[in-house]
Amino acid sequence: MLRVLSLPFLAVAVVGCAAKNVEQAKAPLDQAAAAPGDQLTGPVLEHLDASPYVYLRIKTPKGEVWAAVPQAQIENGTKVTVFNPMRMTKFESTSLKRTFEEVYFGTLAPAGGATAGQGDNPHAGIRSPTPVDIGKVPKATGADARTVAEVWAEKTSLAGKTVTIRAVVVKYNAGVMGKNWIHLQDGSGDPKQGTNDITVTSQEEAAIGDTVIITGTVRTDKDFGAGYTYPIIVEDAKVVRSGEAAGARGRST
Repeated sequence: MLRVLSLPFLAVAVVGCAAKNVEQAKAPLDQAAAAPGDQLTGPVLEHLDASPYVYLRIKTPKGEVWAAVPQAQIENGTKVTVFNPMRMTKFESTSLKRTFEEVYFGTLAPAGGATAGQGDNPHAGIRSPTPVDIGKVPKATGADARTVAEVWAEKTSLAGKTVTIRAVVVKYNAGVMGKNWIHLQDGSGDPKQGTNDITVTSQEEAAIGDTVIITGTVRTDKDFGAGYTYPIIVEDAKVVRSGEAAGARGRST
């Protein structure tokens, strides 16, 4: 996983929201303190509707926590599982006029226990606790093409430049503060150093297990305050599933 000052994942601290009524953030978002197995499970003690989210106070084995998931009908007492929780501290909900000391953003699993998407779109908001088989993904083509390891190795010279990466989606968080957050791996890099994983933000969707080709801008050393620095991230990426890209090239020839 991507390491950020010894934290596996950091997302946005202050992000402009793309839609009206989306909550505003004033503190860093991370996954360092997420529950083991990247999920929170327990009965709902309290729920607060604040479109586009519902806030849930959940009684977990390690204590009570607040979580925010895409809006859904949930009754107190219902046992829920929130996959890939991402922690935000000092989070101000403008809809509720309330500041949460700590809240976890994630996706709610349906009653059957499978992972959930949003609405009828199977590629929206997908989470999965199942490990993804990466293998060795062929490098993308073109002057901007890089492997995940190469982006890490060349991050200083690539800052502010466009890169293209072909890789497998290993984690996906949809609609967090107006962006979709995608973790990519292609079999390159060192897991112990965190250089085997790159985080990408996009307005486009993806699904865990997809092989995709992304093109976006490299940003380095992004400081979100409170001592959190994101060493590298690819922002505003265009996302194309690898098979679709190949089909488009075939049709154009």
